[in-house]
Amino acid sequence: MADDDGNLHEGDVVAGKYRVERVLGTGGMGIVVAAHHIGLDTRIAIKFLRPELAANRDAVARFMSEARSAVRIKSEYVARVFDVGTLESGAPYMVMEYLEGGDLATWLEKRGALAIDQAVEFMLQVCVAAADAHALGIVHRDLKPANFFCARRSDGQLSIKVLDFGISKVTGGDSSGQVLSVTRTNALMGSPLYMSPEQLRSPKDVDAQTDIWAIGASLYELLTATVPFYGDSIAMLALKLETQTPPPLRGLRPEIPSALEAVVLKCLERDRSQRYQNVAELAVALLPFAPRSSRAQVERISAIIRTTGLATTGMSLPPSRQAPAGDGAGSIPPVGSTRSSMNRTKQLTGIAGIFMVLGGVAAFGYVALRNKPTETAAGTANGSAHVAAVNSASAASESASAPGPLVLNPVAEPQPSPQAAPVGPRTPPASSQLALPNQPVESHADPRSHPDAARTPQPPPAPKPAAKVPAAVETAEPKPPTTSCTPPFYFDDKGARVFKKECVR
Repeated sequence: MADDDGNLHEGDVVAGKYRVERVLGTGGMGIVVAAHHIGLDTRIAIKFLRPELAANRDAVARFMSEARSAVRIKSEYVARVFDVGTLESGAPYMVMEYLEGGDLATWLEKRGALAIDQAVEFMLQVCVAAADAHALGIVHRDLKPANFFCARRSDGQLSIKVLDFGISKVTGGDSSGQVLSVTRTNALMGSPLYMSPEQLRSPKDVDAQTDIWAIGASLYELLTATVPFYGDSIAMLALKLETQTPPPLRGLRPEIPSALEAVVLKCLERDRSQRYQNVAELAVALLPFAPRSSRAQVERISAIIRTTGLATTGMSLPPSRQAPAGDGAGSIPPVGSTRSSMNRTKQLTGIAGIFMVLGGVAAFGYVALRNKPTETAAGTANGSAHVAAVNSASAASESASAPGPLVLNPVAEPQPSPQAAPVGPRTPPASSQLALPNQPVESHADPRSHPDAARTPQPPPAPKPAAKVPAAVETAEPKPPTTSCTPPFYFDDKGARVFKKECVR
């Protein structure tokens, strides 16, 4: 139980079921302690309103407004509220989920600026929480690194939890139809370094555009470890907001992409009509600088805003870097070729090469048939032209074909004779087989009857022996043959039969 001053101590039991363990942190309005739920045997966190503010009706109303707003927002990026109650001193409290980690303001103090993709990823998670809140008509009005609690999930990944809806504004009606806003018109609530110009002028007259400004100011600080506007007083800060532009991010951190710098500066436009009109437009603009896993968050933000009818344009997502080609609108193929597409390309290339080879060989056959040698002296020249045509067609066939030896014979022909030399794609006939000029060529009676007549000229035949010329016939007296008695006679020049003397006995 709390003491007479309303202070809680370690071991105190709240509402008969929450045992206080230790103080986690203190703020301007409240104290957060770690506690143990006795009945459920689990750790929880309890936020109490500071005792000195328990009598302040506005402070109590703001505290209860935070509890109501937080419990309405069903988002994994908003700290969940399980229970609310009141201590004996009259101070309200709320029971929240216990988080291990630290806020991003502490991160900046200890480590400096965040990595670019890490900062953008965190702010997209904040945008999910803002989208869920805006869909319910809730404007946070105090988004800043100190209210972004970085916790570690069960899978080891870091996740943001948005805290402190204490000065949130409900722009829609509650169940009774009344507008809920506990901030007085002239009261300055929130953190001036992250306030939009319109919030600094009139905290009551703000809308979701002020949260977009705060998100841009927070991202500016996460990237550069400095705030976009700073003043020694509220008046000086207000003057800068109305008359100056923030220093360029790339002047503070050159590796920041110029396109990302443009996104942040668009959030910080003094004219709210020049900012992103909803967090979905902002999330789509941030997506190219976030890890691939953040696309699901941007799709969720766009769906939330579209479902609530807050906007219908400016929320087209850029092409996915993961989806394959032909996967519908908003998708592009990955860089390079997939294994299947590469294999298909190789197959098509191989098929095309085979057809080119077939075309070359067919041309070879056509040229060969048109240039057969003839039986005349012109046949020698035709045979030489035929050999040149064969070589040309063979070279063209090989240059158009795929690499590697490939011998096709599209024309059905009988096997060549043993005397004919084989003809390859690039192998010319042997020089001993070529008919030389002015050398006789012996042809077959029908050149088409020889299987290789169209491809290889025949070697010249051996010269025939000269025919013997008969001796002159002696007119004086013919000499009878003495070589044989068969027959035993011969005929003289007058045709008379004369018997051979040596054969008459």
